[in-house]
Amino acid sequence: MTIWRVHIAKNIQRYRLLLQTNLTGFERQFVERRLSEEQSKLEMLVSSCSSEAHCDRSSAPGNHMG
Repeated sequence: MTIWRVHIAKNIQRYRLLLQTNLTGFERQFVERRLSEEQSKLEMLVSSCSSEAHCDRSSAPGNHMG
């Protein structure tokens, strides 16, 4: 698993744990939105990597080579 996938997976875990706490409506909306964004990033990263050998720092979201 690449460093980026680990980072995103940890964020997802943190947001899921936060949703199990007592949040205001505004806080809950914010955390749910961030969770959705992180899940989308992870899906994009996983789908762009056909194998671990092709997943490196250049495949990180927002990291463009050239």
